[in-house]
Amino acid sequence: MEKNTAFLAVLGVFLLSFAAIAEAQTMDAHQVLSAKQHSIIPIAAFTANGDLDKLRPALHAGLDAGLTVNEIKEILVQMYAYAGFPRSLNGITTFMAVMDERHAKGIKDAMGKEASPLPADMNKDAYGAQVRARLAGQDVIPPPSGYQLFTPVIDTFLKEHLFAEIFARDNLDYQSRELATIAALASMTGTAGQLRFHLGAAMHTGLTEAQMKDFIAVLTSKVGTKEAESTHEILSEVLSNRAQ
Repeated sequence: MEKNTAFLAVLGVFLLSFAAIAEAQTMDAHQVLSAKQHSIIPIAAFTANGDLDKLRPALHAGLDAGLTVNEIKEILVQMYAYAGFPRSLNGITTFMAVMDERHAKGIKDAMGKEASPLPADMNKDAYGAQVRARLAGQDVIPPPSGYQLFTPVIDTFLKEHLFAEIFARDNLDYQSRELATIAALASMTGTAGQLRFHLGAAMHTGLTEAQMKDFIAVLTSKVGTKEAESTHEILSEVLSNRAQ
């Protein structure tokens, strides 16, 4: 009984925080992404597509824009859930080299906070299901369907690991995680369905239409016009559906 109470308390704090972020971010519909948010996009994109030559300067730019060392580590770690361990580990190795370069030049970058330990009694299945539903803009967790019924174990992994163990780590906020996710998916092929979901999810964290268009602009200037054009088409569909 005490364990359930503790879990519900943690979940309640999450939901209140989620709502507060969304409300704060939608107050000004004309704001654009911050310099730190801009820098997340090429870091995630070049990690996901494996372009380490472009990732190196993107990492430098991220640190110069104010991302902490631990925030960048968290982005690179999260990338394994979308691009696989090889790309994530290659990104981490590249970041290690970047840090060595900066240390050699006497540059001292802010480490930032470490992720807090997750509650020992955390109900990961329930937490992850609730997070996924909220990112989808749903107040009620829908019944399983499609791949969830065909291969239940992958749904368990998604809920308990991605949307619970990873998304619950508090050294990177939800908007940053979604920006990293959509940048990664936009830079890969065959991920249109997932990109469509996460473009909507990014807006459900409070990112505005203006900020999403700014995201497309950063893709165009920092990642590639092909990636930006295909993502813009999907974003247009998402925005049209939200307007209905």
